[in-house]
Amino acid sequence: GVLGQKSSSREQISEMSNSELAMTYAALILHDEGADINAENLNKLAKAAGVTVEAYWAPLFAKMLEKTSVEDLISNVGTASAAPAAAAPAAAGAPAAAAAEPEPEEEEEEEEEEKD
Repeated sequence: GVLGQKSSSREQISEMSNSELAMTYAALILHDEGADINAENLNKLAKAAGVTVEAYWAPLFAKMLEKTSVEDLISNVGTASAAPAAAAPAAAGAPAAAAAEPEPEEEEEEEEEEKD
């Protein structure tokens, strides 16, 4: 029924997210090691990690990284850029907790002023 469809949809999203993360981490590892970031190497790392990745992910990442350097993606995480779609895969692998949490300092300052 409907519940089965929702579960299936969630599983597809989860698989897609895992594949995207696996390719992001693989690209970062290859970059860190100074190795070529190509579909073959991305797939080798995913396979070595025991991650099943859909066939289109490695060529997609390799093609994107032919035109955009990993340094540019890393330095532009969390900033507006001319190519936000290119930055999205790298951002997916980065912790976003700091950006998501509001700054509580302003509220504390206001409370201190009221106490005086």
